Amino acid sequence: MDSVLIDTDVILDFFFDREPFAEYADQVIGLCETNRIKGYVTPVICSNLYYLLRKTDKHEKVINSLRQLLLITDVLLMDKDVVVNALHSGFKDFEDSMQNFAAMKNGKINVILTRNIKNYKKSEIAVQTPESYIKMLGLKPE
Repeated sequence: MDSVLIDTDVILDFFFDREPFAEYADQVIGLCETNRIKGYVTPVICSNLYYLLRKTDKHEKVINSLRQLLLITDVLLMDKDVVVNALHSGFKDFEDSMQNFAAMKNGKINVILTRNIKNYKKSEIAVQTPESYIKMLGLKPE
């Protein structure tokens, strides 16, 4: 079973039903729900999701959405080592660098799923879009 870090943009595609990306984000979330993959997020992703979802919904609804997400995903740890590695990494996007190093520190993440592939050029972990990942698995869009 793959262990995947699901980046903020993918989860937002799911929550906001953003076309044309939503169908692949839905499938990724569905694979987590059915335990075909092990999905992970980070505390930063949870914070970003809260902030962005809160712009369109009430606190209680956003909190409930995050609770539901955490029923099917785990949260990677972020500590000083993750931050220091991110600071020295040469990544152009600091936030994505922190996601990357949290995934590396976990040691089980096979793939980072994001639409911002270019931000992860320096990653030692495989990076794919949800679309390419779903197609690699041999699944068809729903």
